[in-house]
This record gives sequence, structure tokens and C-alpha cells, in this order.
Amino acid sequence: MGIRVKLVLAAVSSSLLASTALAGFERDGWYVGIEGGWVSVNDTDFNGGPELTFDGGLAALATLGYALQNSDWRFEGEIGYRDNDVKSVGGEAALDGNLTEYTFMINAVYDLKIKSERWGLAFGGGIGIDNPHYDAPDGTQSDDVVFAAQGIAGVTYRAGQHWDLALNYRYLWANETELQRAFFTPETDVDLGKHTITLGLRYGYDEPPAAIIPPPPPPPPPPMAKQFIIFFGFNKCNITAEADAVLSEAAAAARAGNSASVRIVGHTDTVGSNSYNQKLSECRANAAKSNLVGKGVSDGAISTSGKGESELMVQTGDSVKEPQNRRATVDLN
Repeated sequence: MGIRVKLVLAAVSSSLLASTALAGFERDGWYVGIEGGWVSVNDTDFNGGPELTFDGGLAALATLGYALQNSDWRFEGEIGYRDNDVKSVGGEAALDGNLTEYTFMINAVYDLKIKSERWGLAFGGGIGIDNPHYDAPDGTQSDDVVFAAQGIAGVTYRAGQHWDLALNYRYLWANETELQRAFFTPETDVDLGKHTITLGLRYGYDEPPAAIIPPPPPPPPPPMAKQFIIFFGFNKCNITAEADAVLSEAAAAARAGNSASVRIVGHTDTVGSNSYNQKLSECRANAAKSNLVGKGVSDGAISTSGKGESELMVQTGDSVKEPQNRRATVDLN
């Protein structure tokens, strides 16, 4: 008896541990299931008596379970019914006799994906109680309630979000069932073993959470305008060597970036009249344009203007020779 219990529990444990390394169905929430199929009872020996054999019979089971969230484990309660006619007693065919069992089990099952999101394997086990009722061929009746354990293996097909089809095998072992084989014989402790193959449906499970759609990425920022600044001598609008080097960089950037437009604005310091400084600022802008055109920038892409002394880089009083105010800005867009 003890050896059989250990073998059943060891087989269940090894199946569960081996399956934990693989991923399973994404299921969670409550479900119910019904199953029906065929059941076979192992040949049974009465202590000191004849061997008892049974015909194949019918089985029906119902389950109520819960699939854990973010896990491949399910836990369920199971009610089972199994019915087998007596085939022979001591090698002689029996004209009557029946064994009926009602089981109440608590199962732990691990679901394992195979090949696709729809097909899977199930491995598990359970413990509970078995209520066998034995009608001997001579009319003797026995009834008992005993500890039971079972191992479970099956194939699952995911028919839809809420539906599973399942083909399951169970080996049920009932410990030391007391049966009376005939009138005037004592009851005998018998270990019953049953093989059950069922086809069933499971329904339930929660709806999966709605997919989180990330917001579209923000549009790329518009390209930053590039600005270059050149400086001029007092009361001059000619391009110095330093200014020419800066304009060479501006021309290269304009060509590399395919700039649609180049805007040049000339400025002066506060020495001189407003009208004179306006003309001087325009002269500086035009000088910068001529230099860029000579360096390969399209004439039609360049616009020029002068601000005179109206937009000072360094704020000064009137008639102040401030070098940083004698400039032209080149903006690439």
C-alpha cells in the first residue's frame, strides 16, 4: 500500500517539475469543465480469496477551477463518477455484480504549450476521497469512504478565448477499500486502481487585458537654423580673411544641408548717421552674398537686408566704435 502511494505521488511530482521549464497557455480566471469517457479497473485479489475482474465501464467528471494570473498553473475541485460491471470472480464469469465509485478530488495542473498557441499538454495530480460501492454477484453489498490520489496527463486544444477541448488520462488509486466478496465472508482491505480516459470541455477564463497601444512618436523637430557671424573693420564692408574662412564654412554647410534659403543681414555700430549706417549695413550684407555665390551657393537662394545700427549686439551709446556691432549674420534654413 505505502509503496503504491509513493509511486503515484513520485510520478505526479516528476511530471510537474519537468514541465515547469516550459511556457504554457496564457489563461487566468475561473472555469468549469465536464468530461465523459471510459474507465478500466485493475484486477483485484481478495486476501486469501479469488481474483476479481471487471468489464470496462463509463466515467463522468465535473470540475470547477481557477487558472492563476501570469502563471501556467490551474487548481480545481473535481467530482467523479465511475461504474464497472463485474466480469469474473475466481476465473468464473459473473452474471451480476457492479462497482460504483464517487470521487471528490482537489487537483493541481500545469499547462504546457506545444508547437502553437492552441495545442498544449497538461500534467497534474490530485488528492481527495473515494466512495466505492460494491455489489457482489451474490447480492452482497459493501460501501466505504477512503483516501484517494490520482495522476493526470492530457492534451488540450484551445478552441477559443473561453473554450478548451481536453483529452485526459487519469490513474486513480483508492487506499484500503473494505469490500465483502460474498455472504458470511469478512470484509477485506483492497487497493483499487482505475484507468480513466475522458474527452471534455472547459469553459470560462477572463478576457485578456486590452493591448496597450503606445502613442505615436512625436514628430521630429524642425531642423535648427544654422547661423554664422562675420565681422568688419571700422567703416568698411570688405571681407577680411577671418570673415572669408567663416563664409567658407557657411557655404559648405549650405551645400551639404541642401539649404532652401540663406538670409544675410548686415549691421553697423553707432558711429555716423542713421542713413549712412543703413547703406553701410546693406553693403556688408551684399559683400557676404557675393562671397557665398563665389563659393557655389545659388544666387537665387540668398536674400539680403541691412539693419543699420538698429539691432546692436552690444548696447552702446551714440558714436561708439564697438567691433562686435560691425557684423553680418548668415542664417541657413
